[in-house]
Amino acid sequence: MLCRFTFIPDGTVLVYQGRPGDTYEAALLSFGLNPDTALIFCRGKSLPQDKEIEEGEVGIFLASSRG
Repeated sequence: MLCRFTFIPDGTVLVYQGRPGDTYEAALLSFGLNPDTALIFCRGKSLPQDKEIEEGEVGIFLASSRG
């Protein structure tokens, strides 16, 4: 399963190749990103990090830590 992660607004692209059942949180962690600072979007809708990856392409917006 492949998923293309495009960072908003700079357009950097990372491609995640994982296993069936992997979540967006697992993908973010594999890239060395803190899931607490990432918002995931697909076709204008926010996706939860614990959702199983089903989409082929998503947008990632990195925000500040809530701490």
